[in-house]
Amino acid sequence: WIRQGIKARRTRNEGRVRALKSMREERMQRRAQQGTASIRLQESERSGKLIVEAKDISYAWDTRPIVRGLTTTILRGDRIGIIGPNGAGKTTLLNLLLGKLAPDSGEIRQGQGLQVAYFDQLRATLDENKSVADNVADGHDKVVINGQSKHIYSYLQDFLFTPDRARQPVRSLSGGERNRLLLARLFARPANVLVMDEPTNDLDIETLELLEEVLIDYAGTLLLVSHDRDFLNNVVSSTLVFEGDGHIGEYIGGYDDWIRQRPKDYAEPAKASTAKKPAAEKPTTASARKKLSYKDQRELDQLPQKIESLESALEALQSRMADPDFYQEDRETIASAQNELARTEEELAHCYERWETLEAEKGV
Repeated sequence: WIRQGIKARRTRNEGRVRALKSMREERMQRRAQQGTASIRLQESERSGKLIVEAKDISYAWDTRPIVRGLTTTILRGDRIGIIGPNGAGKTTLLNLLLGKLAPDSGEIRQGQGLQVAYFDQLRATLDENKSVADNVADGHDKVVINGQSKHIYSYLQDFLFTPDRARQPVRSLSGGERNRLLLARLFARPANVLVMDEPTNDLDIETLELLEEVLIDYAGTLLLVSHDRDFLNNVVSSTLVFEGDGHIGEYIGGYDDWIRQRPKDYAEPAKASTAKKPAAEKPTTASARKKLSYKDQRELDQLPQKIESLESALEALQSRMADPDFYQEDRETIASAQNELARTEEELAHCYERWETLEAEKGV
């Protein structure tokens, strides 16, 4: 998504792109400044920025090396992607870094006050008979998100639950809705380290895109195991890659950045998933290009401005409905706003689809 450039459907996220690029640059500079590492670690530790420091750690199953000679430092706010074939030991590496396993050799030091949340840990905690809202807020009408109080219905709308749906029991939810509810529970719990082991495996596209949005805004530290190359490209600032015989390489950027930086003689052990490709591949040859009709070209030219206008209207509606006092208004007012929100979202989704279709036909 970043390498394709900012499309109209992502215009409001340009700041996020700049932030991710800045994080990658900061990590590159950190690795390049070895001479000041010890001083910076002391300062980081006092300010609570140190998450994990691993020094020359190794771990093996019987005689098979899983991790060999890994040295790395993870600081608060880092977004680390972990890449490797099935069975390479990615979950083992997570357990080593978080102190659940002791290395055979080397030293691992965790920072103070770590609050770790696992996506998998929450999968069995949904109460089928309670409502969606009660599963997140435990009967309260507000949740605290990033230190700020937010009405539960407003919070759940971020995860695509209308107030009516939020009042329904969990047993009535579809599979995709259950996954979104799990995400809502996850991000409503206090945690400064988020561990996600293959979170994209059973998510529908709508929930997957929602998870990307939430992770991009997440202020804590992220450790992410995934085979989804696009997901890694969009979310992480650096990667740890299992490169065979226990060696783990560290690279700045996402999956594609690793592909460019890895040793030339490296043989890729497993092909990463490309399930979440753009809506259409763009032709690159002159013969594959297509000239749009005047009508289609005019529509394409007008779509970005129309999308911007719809996004602004949508943000205004969401802001209005995020106010806890909104739900004290009469039912007709609330229903009217909800209907307007649904119409705006539907029209915006149609514009997104139309924009991508025309761009794909144009072949640029």
